[in-house]
Amino acid sequence: MATESLQKLKYSIHKCSSFSSCYVPENILIDKPSDQSSRWSSDSNNPPQFLILKLERPAIVQSITFGKYEKTHVCNLKKFKVFGSMKEDNMIELLDSGLRNDHLPETFSLKHTVSGHMFPCRYIKVVPIQSWGPSFNFSIWHVELRGNDDIEVIQPCISWFNHYREKEAIRLCLKHFRQHNYTEAFESLQKKTRVQLEDEMLSRLHKLLVIDGNFSACEDLLEKAAVEGIFNVYLRQQEYKPKWSPIISGGEGSQTAPGMRGGHQMCIDVHSEIIYLFGGWDGMQDLSDLWAYHIPSNQWTCLSQDTSSEEGPSARSCHKMCIDTERKKIFTLGRFVDVSVRSRSPDSLKSDFYVYDIDTNKWTLITDNTAEMGGPQLIFDHQMCMDVEENTIYVFGGKIHTSQSVDEHASVCPEPLFSGLFAYRVPTNTWYKLQDDSSGCTCPSPYELRPRVGHSMLFHEKNRKLYIFAGQRSKEQLSDFYTYNVDTGEVQVLCDGAKVEVPSTGLTQRATIDPELSEIHVLCGSNREKDKREENIRNGLWVYEINQNKWSCVYSSKLNGQQTLKGQELEPCPRFAHQLVYDHLNKVHYLFGGNPGKHSPLKMRLDDFWCLKLFRPTVEQLLRKARRLIRQQHFQEITKTDPVRALAYLQSDLADTVDHSDDEETREFQLLASKLFRTKDQDDDVHLDKGDDVEVKFHQRTALFDTLVEFFPDEMTQPKENLVELISL
Repeated sequence: MATESLQKLKYSIHKCSSFSSCYVPENILIDKPSDQSSRWSSDSNNPPQFLILKLERPAIVQSITFGKYEKTHVCNLKKFKVFGSMKEDNMIELLDSGLRNDHLPETFSLKHTVSGHMFPCRYIKVVPIQSWGPSFNFSIWHVELRGNDDIEVIQPCISWFNHYREKEAIRLCLKHFRQHNYTEAFESLQKKTRVQLEDEMLSRLHKLLVIDGNFSACEDLLEKAAVEGIFNVYLRQQEYKPKWSPIISGGEGSQTAPGMRGGHQMCIDVHSEIIYLFGGWDGMQDLSDLWAYHIPSNQWTCLSQDTSSEEGPSARSCHKMCIDTERKKIFTLGRFVDVSVRSRSPDSLKSDFYVYDIDTNKWTLITDNTAEMGGPQLIFDHQMCMDVEENTIYVFGGKIHTSQSVDEHASVCPEPLFSGLFAYRVPTNTWYKLQDDSSGCTCPSPYELRPRVGHSMLFHEKNRKLYIFAGQRSKEQLSDFYTYNVDTGEVQVLCDGAKVEVPSTGLTQRATIDPELSEIHVLCGSNREKDKREENIRNGLWVYEINQNKWSCVYSSKLNGQQTLKGQELEPCPRFAHQLVYDHLNKVHYLFGGNPGKHSPLKMRLDDFWCLKLFRPTVEQLLRKARRLIRQQHFQEITKTDPVRALAYLQSDLADTVDHSDDEETREFQLLASKLFRTKDQDDDVHLDKGDDVEVKFHQRTALFDTLVEFFPDEMTQPKENLVELISL
């Protein structure tokens, strides 16, 4: 539907539950953010609480906007759901989200299509779940619905929706009849309505498995489905399993590998499969060595022991690097300077900017002070990304160094200064300030990017967006998550850490991006208490699926900063000031060095090197699992008629589908053998006559069929719901 067709929809308050209308404007479409009484407020925060809006006529409701009070308020909806339907009962969930606790209106898209067709609503139900203030009641300050109520558009949608619901009701009946072996009723209803329960391939699978018991043909059909890529959607939805592996290249203390350090920088050329490492702090001094690690040969090469002696950058830590893999250039910017050096040497506050040519092994000073070119001042703990296509570098955040000395006896420490968002065009050697911490954002958006330190920033080359997550501003730990469109300047809030579960925030997370899978991977290692982060750091790996706007925790380590690696060789100890890079072509992460914390019995800086691979089940593994399930059913049926044949089948056909290195699969396989030696008194089915035995077999096969159906896409399968579950008492 074209955007031009969107319009405000007129509605009235149809029903409230435990809501008292403190004040209802004559025209409820009027937003009065300065009037605290202009809201609907609940008497309590005990469920059920809801507000039902009745539209003047059916409409395609495409978005909902919530207005707010002019200030933050404890009664704002931290979590809520929106439902809709043509009638008040049996509503469809249209949205599950929450509001930020600020004064800015928020607009959300509502689900308004099913199977590619728009469906109409007459009633919209807003259900508060949690307010921002603990134990406070709920308030809705203003609601605006937008969509299309043109009768020429709505009438065909109503006709289709009624037909869709009738068809789905028939499919539920067909599913119920088939699951309960009401064969005549199933065939009669299908013949009368000509409604298909599922894809033809699944109907064929049901006949082969449940009706015919042709287990071999079932396996052939599943293999055909695998070849056609039908299981890819299911495999994509499975959780990752991480596997860490230590990389050994040269002995301890050997000069064939970088020494221990933290605050260093790494970048990777995924095409040449080379990782570059520069600088850092070894616990005593800043470093200025440059290394290259060739992944295929597992070899480190020292490109320079001291880059400053080769017209390159001086020794440094807390700087940032980014790589142009197309033009084979590495850029580095920023560094930490101790306050004692800053106070006595004004030149130490200059922000030098270097580029390294990989092919010629040469450094070039672009400028000795980016601030004089309109770029950032001298900063550290910032982030830097490369847009290779447009040959542009983006720099965001970081603390600005000043010459002001810190008075240890002062009651109030000076507030730190944070750097904003900058862009550097490489071909023209030009800096652009996109946002300053003081002047705000010039982008066409009501949202600003709050400058910070210790955050993550990644560039998605396909959707042309920067992804900015977490960090710290003064003493505030941030858990917000933004995107910045580099072409339009638009800022979008993905989440603020309040609506959904997100990774632990802090200064120690490291993030990478996979543009092909549209995934962001975050390795966390800090809690929310800055002063205690060294004592309580823990590894945690999270994956953010960009297209689904969904975070998931892959694993959370049981190790903390006080534990050693003893007995934990397959996982690096928690740390901070480390570096993590990602080869998105081969799907491998690489981690080097860092600081394990003050109270760790390990050395103060680390020089260990690890690779991390994330695994999902392969189609071959899924097929093996399906075969194992099918053959287990076949085995159980054979044991009742021919135990000798069943034993041979168990030792050959079924054993071939078992991963004997998997303890759970092995234990399950061993328990199957016990079925061969059960006495009649132990047999649960001994009391069954032949007819009952057939019925048991039918229901066992049906349960297996339902399990196999889970591997197929939803559009191919029978309905997920069950008919009996719709019956309420």
